[in-house]
Amino acid sequence: MSLHRSVAFQAGVPSGPTPFLGAFFGGNGLLRILLAGTCLVAECGAQNLPFTVEKPPGPAILRPYRAQTVPGVRLNNSGRLNSLLRAGKLYLTVQDAIALAIENNLGLETDRYGPLLAQSSLERARAGGPIRGVPSASAQVSSVNAGVGVNGSTQSAGLGGGGGSGSGGASGNAAIQQVGAITPNLDPVLQSTTTQAHLTQPQANTVLSQTNALIQGVRTTNTTLQMGLLSGGVVQYRNYEQSFQENAPSDILNPAVGPHMDLAFQHSLLRGFGVKLNDRGIRIAKINTGASLESFRSQLLDLVADVLNSYWDLVSAGDEWKARQRSEENARKFYEDTRKEIAAGAIPRVELSRAAAEVATRRQDLVVSEANLRQRGNALKELLVRTPDAALDGAEIITLDRIEIPDTDDLPPLRQLVALAMAKRPDVAVSKLRDQTAEISLAGTENPLLPSVQVTGQTFNRGVAGTPQVSGGGAPNPYFVGGYGTALGQVLRRNFPNYSASVSFSARLGNRTAQGDYGIDQLQFRQSQITGQRDTNAIVVDISARMSALHQARARHSAAVNTRTLQEQLLAADRQKFSSGMATFNDIINDQRALVAAQISEVNALAAYAHARVSLDQTLGETLERNNVSLDEGLSGRVARESKAPEVGVGAKE
Repeated sequence: MSLHRSVAFQAGVPSGPTPFLGAFFGGNGLLRILLAGTCLVAECGAQNLPFTVEKPPGPAILRPYRAQTVPGVRLNNSGRLNSLLRAGKLYLTVQDAIALAIENNLGLETDRYGPLLAQSSLERARAGGPIRGVPSASAQVSSVNAGVGVNGSTQSAGLGGGGGSGSGGASGNAAIQQVGAITPNLDPVLQSTTTQAHLTQPQANTVLSQTNALIQGVRTTNTTLQMGLLSGGVVQYRNYEQSFQENAPSDILNPAVGPHMDLAFQHSLLRGFGVKLNDRGIRIAKINTGASLESFRSQLLDLVADVLNSYWDLVSAGDEWKARQRSEENARKFYEDTRKEIAAGAIPRVELSRAAAEVATRRQDLVVSEANLRQRGNALKELLVRTPDAALDGAEIITLDRIEIPDTDDLPPLRQLVALAMAKRPDVAVSKLRDQTAEISLAGTENPLLPSVQVTGQTFNRGVAGTPQVSGGGAPNPYFVGGYGTALGQVLRRNFPNYSASVSFSARLGNRTAQGDYGIDQLQFRQSQITGQRDTNAIVVDISARMSALHQARARHSAAVNTRTLQEQLLAADRQKFSSGMATFNDIINDQRALVAAQISEVNALAAYAHARVSLDQTLGETLERNNVSLDEGLSGRVARESKAPEVGVGAKE
């Protein structure tokens, strides 16, 4: 159903001046709507990021057409790395290792572009239009300026086509694949087309043109300014100007100009109506900027946890290497003592082979431990560098921090830790933001359930002026004699006003597509809500498991310390017995092996406690706070704290 009404007034002389600008902008308040929409588009709330895209410089009128400055790729290692190298050794504390990872880790460098992408998506969403990757539809239609020229007179009388007096129209509508309502383009769009043509048309009927060949020189300029509104409408201003000269003796104005100005307004009332519907993309993009920061914080937290685990693995590997080295030294000493005892005739010579076999076994354990230490060091280096460095490749990492177990853990109750995790964990924050965006997106498939009702209003004004042609056979109305200024004055005074208004209604019978889209979105949203609760339950179980693991690691370490102390006492006692002949060679060998096992068990228990503590902090979302790491440092890739290698370090092998 469509309603259309058009009223046109035209006269040889004006009945009285009507202020064009007042009717154009005053009574209907379209200027206020246009300015309000412009303010909405111009709004910019970009968050300041240390690592950001810079706006183009230059005059404001040129900035939209200049490229932004995108951060370049950083592939060089930070200077902190060289400052910690001394004589082929890399001296590292835990904090230095974390700082190097923040500055140099390639994975984190890749993640830094996430917030920038979200910021650019927000900038794009503020302009409206379809989502990225979906083509937009546009159509341009031109009209003949009726009453000007031979063909214009024919068109005005409804007798023929536009010929050369109008600019050709073209329309190309692309298929839209986006589900849900599409926000109008909120950026003002200025289009201007100028056409210059020389046309020759044979005239079989010379009654109108009075010539066998109608020759025209035509110049048309068509300029439009269009902008969408968040409420679901479009405002368009159009300025069309035509000037031409032809060889028809019957044309009483030649050359002539015909300006044409109109203002059109189209708005949706049901489907596609409302700010809440059309700004959903902007709101989602704003939420996504926060979600991107939380996602980056999650990546930063995981990296710090990986560095801590790798660092403590290297520390424990160094402690194990020391234990293996002491065991090998003790086996060698025992071998030498055995040789002396054999030379003195105190023990049989057969014991020497058994002592030598024990030395070989301990040497083999030491070689394996040294290889493990080297592998742990390489794993840590991989987290700390962007580009391979010859000086670093061969450098030995000297760990300056040791694993320490506090007297008590002082853990709050489980429910308090769960509340802490729900407040601090970045994945929980991202999940909540994802639910918000999903709920906002529901409007995009709920609104298309409604029928389509669109109202359109248009007002336009025309003018005609030209030079009288004596051979035309008649004197023109003096009111139309003149140039472009005369014709423009007619337009601005609204001497020939035109109005049109229409209401269009459209409804799908059955509407199954829209209902299906809405049902899919609603069901997926319900799934997301259930998944969120399931994740919350999993967090409770995870925290409980991490607390239990920490308590078990403490108990395991306490038992390992006691076992190692008892084994040291037992070995010392058996050595005294062996000197007096009360203990056998096998007793000493077994005691030494048991002591090494106890020492390795203590080292592993220390590492298990360190991993349990890191895992609990990671589960609670407190890794960054506990290690004095800020989000700004992660985003910028620069840690302000200075690092300096000690003159004399205590390392893994020292």
